[in-house]
Amino acid sequence: MKSAILLLEDGKIFEGRPFGAIGQTVGEVCFNTGLVGYQEIITDPSYFDQIVVMTMPHVGNYGINPIDEESEKIQAAGLVIKEETPYPSSWRSKQSLDDYLVSQNIVSIKSIDTRALTRHIRDRGAMNGIISSTEKGIKALEKKLKKHPKMVGLNLAKKVTTKKIYKVKSSNSRFRVAVVDFGVKKNILKLLVNEGCDLTVFPSDVSSNELLNSRPDGIFLSNGPGDPAALNYAIKTVHKLLGTVPIFGICLGHQILGLALGAKTYKLKFGHRGINHPVKNIKTGLVEITSQNHGFALDLNTFPRNVISTYINLNDNTSAGIECKEYNAFSVQYHPESSPGPHDSRYLFGHFKKLMKNNAQK
Repeated sequence: MKSAILLLEDGKIFEGRPFGAIGQTVGEVCFNTGLVGYQEIITDPSYFDQIVVMTMPHVGNYGINPIDEESEKIQAAGLVIKEETPYPSSWRSKQSLDDYLVSQNIVSIKSIDTRALTRHIRDRGAMNGIISSTEKGIKALEKKLKKHPKMVGLNLAKKVTTKKIYKVKSSNSRFRVAVVDFGVKKNILKLLVNEGCDLTVFPSDVSSNELLNSRPDGIFLSNGPGDPAALNYAIKTVHKLLGTVPIFGICLGHQILGLALGAKTYKLKFGHRGINHPVKNIKTGLVEITSQNHGFALDLNTFPRNVISTYINLNDNTSAGIECKEYNAFSVQYHPESSPGPHDSRYLFGHFKKLMKNNAQK
């Protein structure tokens, strides 16, 4: 029986079996607690350069279909699972998860004790790791692993952003929205279009003048991978946009907005990744169950006076949302587009629409 190993940068070794393509892959090892949504997760650009551990023991049950992809390809560097379902059961399925990984040359590993691995990451923190189903020599793998950069300081948005400007039209057009693509998910664009927004999607290094020249009613800052503090150009651009038109940010876009307003970010020990994270709406006191995927957070202690904390993550009391009424800007650290995940927070797209409508009437 063929074997594979996962070597972590602290020297911990997990032995398993090859899954997906044969070879080697390196990335930051993180875990996702979602019971479903593996296809959306591995195609989410926010997972670029990360090896994703699924805590759900059975993965691949319902196969793969082209509708649920959040981008045009698999973005994760690799996948770690306990047990594969080789024969999926779903009328929507077009291929198995293993075949999908092989077709895109994604090296992965199965038959790992994912509970032990998850506990190790929770105790020691997210760290780089290497999956190998070819070379088993630890010294050689350690050498390759040490060469891989840490997540802090990495600008990964430039690796996943669109290379050219494109448009997405709504059949019920009421607003023009400029989308800054740091690694935007398909479902975000879909929900904005459903709200009557004609979209112009720009690369992450777009200038403020170019955005405003598109005459938008609002600006959307997307999700994406990497360290937000590394995107100095985007932070400066958003700072120049403050007070022009309403701004809405999600995930990395939330962090970029916070940095542009004067707050600071820091790396979380092991991040928030799953589809059942509770956040509290500070204004209403209501709790929403949210989908989350981030390894960095805004530092609540660095908020300027004009920035209001609107949501708090109830698992660790970290920032989950901000608002700056002075500039008609707001953002959330979680994913209201919920793909995968609950729909508790989809009203935020309607709130963005309301801000654009009110701003147009001034």
